[in-house]
Amino acid sequence: VPASYLPLFLCGDDNDRDRKLAVDVLRAASFRTLEDPTATDAIALAAAHLPDLILMDLRLPDLDGVEAARRIRSDPRTSGIPVVALSALPPGAGDDWLLDAGFAGYVVKPIDIDAFPDLVRGFCARRPR
Repeated sequence: VPASYLPLFLCGDDNDRDRKLAVDVLRAASFRTLEDPTATDAIALAAAHLPDLILMDLRLPDLDGVEAARRIRSDPRTSGIPVVALSALPPGAGDDWLLDAGFAGYVVKPIDIDAFPDLVRGFCARRPR
C-alpha cells in the first residue's frame, strides 16, 4: 500500500449525529469516508467501493447490524473487509457475542474523538491484503 494511500471508511449508522461525528473525525484524520443510514445501502456501498473498514451500528431501521455484517462476509467481494460493531453497550457488557457474530471488534458510542482515528487505523492494519 503506497504511503500516500488514504484509507476508505464506511459508516452505517441511522443516528445522524453519531454518523456525522464519526465521519467528521475521520475526515479530519485524512480518511476518505462513505456513509449511509441504512444497512441495505451500506452493504451496496461496500460492494461498490470496497472500503478498508466498515463501522456498522447494531440497530438500523431496515436490518440489524449482525445481519448486515453476515451479508457483507457472505459476499466474496466484501468478505475480507473488517466490520466493526458500533454499540452503545459499555465495554464488558456481554460484548463477546459481537466477536462470536463475526465482527472484527467494536466501538462504544459515543466515540472518543481523540482515540477514534487510531482505533480505526488499528482495525485497518489488521486487514489482510
